[in-house]
Amino acid sequence: MAIRSFLILFILFFFSSLNPILSLYEDQVGLVDWHQQYLGKVKQAVFHTHKTGRKRVVVSTEENVVASLDLRQGEIFWRHVLGSNDVIDGIDIALGKYVITLSSGGSILRAWNLPDGQMVWESSLRGPKHSKSLFLVRTNLKIEKDNIVIIFSNGRLNAVSCMDGEVLWEKDFEGESLKVQQVIQPPGSNLIYVVGFASSSLFEMYQINALNGELLKHESAAFSGGFLGEVSPVFSETVVALDSTGLILLTISFQNGKISFHQMPISNLVKDSFGPAKIIPSSVIGIFAIKMNAVTIVIRVKDESKLEVVEKTNHETSISDALSISEGQQAFALVQHASHEIHLRVKLAHNWDDNLLKESVKMDQHRGLVHKVYINNYIRTDKSYGFRALIVMEDHSLLLLQQGEIVWSREDGLASIIDVTTSELPVERDGVSVAKVEHNLFEWLKGHMLKLKGTLMLASPQDIAAIQSMRLKNSEKSKMTRDHNGFRKLLIVLTRAGKLFALHTGDGHIVWSHLLQSLQKSKVCQHPIGLNLYKWQVPHHHAMDENPSVLVIGKCGPSSDAPGALSFVDTYTGKELSSLSLVHSVAQVIPLPYTDSTEQCLHLLIDADKHAHLYPKTPEAISIFEREFSNIYWYSVEDDNGIIKGHALRGKCTGEVADEVCFDTRELWSIVFPSESEKIIATVTRKLNEVVHTQAKVIADQEVMYKYISRNLLFVATVALKGSVEIGSVTPEESWLVAYLIDTVTGRILHQVTHHGSQGPVHAVFSENWVVYHYFNLKAQRYEMSVIEIYDQSRADNKDVWKLVLGKHNLTSPISLYSRPDVITKSQSYFFTHSVKAIAVTSTTKGITSKQLLIGTIGDQVLALDKRFLDPRRTVNPTQAEKEEGIIPLTDPLPIIPQSYVTHALRVEGLRGIITVPAKLESTTLVFAHGVDLFFTQLAPSRTYDSLTDDFNYALLLITIVALLAAIFVTWTLSERKELQENWR
Repeated sequence: MAIRSFLILFILFFFSSLNPILSLYEDQVGLVDWHQQYLGKVKQAVFHTHKTGRKRVVVSTEENVVASLDLRQGEIFWRHVLGSNDVIDGIDIALGKYVITLSSGGSILRAWNLPDGQMVWESSLRGPKHSKSLFLVRTNLKIEKDNIVIIFSNGRLNAVSCMDGEVLWEKDFEGESLKVQQVIQPPGSNLIYVVGFASSSLFEMYQINALNGELLKHESAAFSGGFLGEVSPVFSETVVALDSTGLILLTISFQNGKISFHQMPISNLVKDSFGPAKIIPSSVIGIFAIKMNAVTIVIRVKDESKLEVVEKTNHETSISDALSISEGQQAFALVQHASHEIHLRVKLAHNWDDNLLKESVKMDQHRGLVHKVYINNYIRTDKSYGFRALIVMEDHSLLLLQQGEIVWSREDGLASIIDVTTSELPVERDGVSVAKVEHNLFEWLKGHMLKLKGTLMLASPQDIAAIQSMRLKNSEKSKMTRDHNGFRKLLIVLTRAGKLFALHTGDGHIVWSHLLQSLQKSKVCQHPIGLNLYKWQVPHHHAMDENPSVLVIGKCGPSSDAPGALSFVDTYTGKELSSLSLVHSVAQVIPLPYTDSTEQCLHLLIDADKHAHLYPKTPEAISIFEREFSNIYWYSVEDDNGIIKGHALRGKCTGEVADEVCFDTRELWSIVFPSESEKIIATVTRKLNEVVHTQAKVIADQEVMYKYISRNLLFVATVALKGSVEIGSVTPEESWLVAYLIDTVTGRILHQVTHHGSQGPVHAVFSENWVVYHYFNLKAQRYEMSVIEIYDQSRADNKDVWKLVLGKHNLTSPISLYSRPDVITKSQSYFFTHSVKAIAVTSTTKGITSKQLLIGTIGDQVLALDKRFLDPRRTVNPTQAEKEEGIIPLTDPLPIIPQSYVTHALRVEGLRGIITVPAKLESTTLVFAHGVDLFFTQLAPSRTYDSLTDDFNYALLLITIVALLAAIFVTWTLSERKELQENWR
């Protein structure tokens, strides 16, 4: 009995050491997840470097972020992501304590508290018509002891109080056809000039009293040569512009309310000039710049009739705005890019010949060219002026330069990821030292004693910190080799700037980055656009002489017939192996499930003329492709026209485009949705690399249903034409949503369901034989999620599970997509409390682990929802057999469990996509969410049933075993002694 009781005690101790949990403890944060915050490409910056308070720079970005950064280290003090529809038009600092932002096309003006970013006030600025937004903060003009902000937006000029956001006065330009170019206020003056073009050849000027908005003077003058582009102010009552040809500079003066023009052909200033010019915006007094092709020309305006070229350069040049360093003195910066260096010069506006600062800084070539520069001054110890420059690079990175060095840098291009793929790390070779878990016996004992104290809840805060530090140190999660569980990988991401990054899944650090030459602006390609990222070469263990590589596809311009560009990049080193400038466009990319002897994946590129082009262009690839010629099908979706088409190959191209890797295509079928009643708003299909463990699904009563598994199944969602507007803009009777399941080989509609009184937007995910989609129910005024599962009835003879076990089935009989499939569907709808930005599904290496939906909520968090909650067979009162199967009783809304948030308390601001990647460990999937922020974690939908957790307490297990052995020995001795005593009686 004693031995039995100790065995029970041992079992209890053992299972208590497993520590199963649903959420993270405080000391586990950062072990398997990481979170990174970014801003996006900076488009405006304002420095705040007063003697009191922290030195900071306030920025607005193309991702609609307004943020305050520490000027010493570049860290974020605070930030606000305003949303995709709330584009920031301008920022400035008022009264030394408020950050003023203008956004939404000049419709919303906000004030934020400078130290902590709390919103102070918000004003709505409406107007009679849409127009350019202009923003002017004057600090020397006071109305009732208050500074004002001058705003021109929506055809109206407004004066707004900086203290409370009250609109003090407004002036409409509703009747005029004026296109305002500039709002100018001379320093120390109560006058405001509004200048612009009323037509292609008419210049207009309005003089307005800044105190009350009264119109003082209105003048107009015609110029027969017309105007081109924007104007640039050079003095308080003088601007420069270009004529309609772009070859003549116009100096326009409106002093004393009189408009006068002075013409200067650019050829008179620059003898070898050719082509139209473009004015580079600047606020420097008496200086402006123009660009002609790749030549930048800086011109000084001495008076309205005299222009002087002070510099001409073939290097890319950026000019900062003016910086007032003392009364009547303005400084500005010029940054020129030359080879691996950038040259920074700071000059006075009235003295071009002398430099206040001249520095050269070495720059990584993979950052590209300098796009923008902002400067700030400080007083050195010798009372002279020092300058710091904030640089925005071509790859969207942000750098601070000071005293000829890069003080800090931020990789804010990662805020605009457009595609993601993964790559395995190298296998650890023989002779490569493996990091030791503990350095010596003392450290080993110390570590396990700390873990034991933590388990028994005896650890102090210092012990908890030591445990977390030890785990991070010994986790080896940042090693540059593969691990046996497949947790360590490279995330290869492509950004909008055309830069490729490799991020380590261990801690998110950047392994390498490369600005692709094929996606950089050049004379040949003025508007390169990155499109997609694909795996190109994936060597297996037996072919490790080759590094894996990825294919980057882009195009030169936004049009559908723009020529394409390809880049091939080594994922271990980031080296661009080769690049191709294509003569054809890229409308669609089809990764084929075939590889050649070098493990290169075959890809089919479809151009705008419906020709198919095979890559790689090798004889072996062509041979493989021709063998599978008749088995290749694909589809195309024309959202605007409401047409879905199926395609196949016909033969090699003929005519001018004839090529050995070019093939003509033929249309197999088409589905045309009536444009007057339906509009396509979402399409989704299965992942090409998804693994399905089994086609059979055992249900209650030991019956078997067979999933209809097809890679050629397409989910399409359409909405009524009136319902394609914003939520709430139509009545339930005017809108409906239709979901289709379409076979893309034959064009057959296998299933169709209509949701009356519903509308989009629709977010959907397709996995195995089911699809889940999210939409808005107008009748219930709530969001809904629906599920459709499709099953194969042709296997109905195999319903008995014993036939499946004994092999008496017809699962191996051939199937043809051309024969009409015998399928049934099961569907159900559920209320869901959140609006959704993205939906994904977990994926594992063998497909055995149960699925979870990963839902990106409107709050920029990722929620994990068990697929069992979206089982269409859920009922209010499930039978006992259904309960044993795991069917959850039906409830109206889907449950939101706080512990199910994958992102915990963190937010992935501006969430755009969720990527899942299987690990080698079947229980675990890797999750990567990206937007303005990045987040990565490991997820085990069915717990880690195939491994011990990282926090498994080996020390407690060892102590338990030792105690058990000691107890067995003691009880055995006592038992023997007792037996001996009884025998002597």
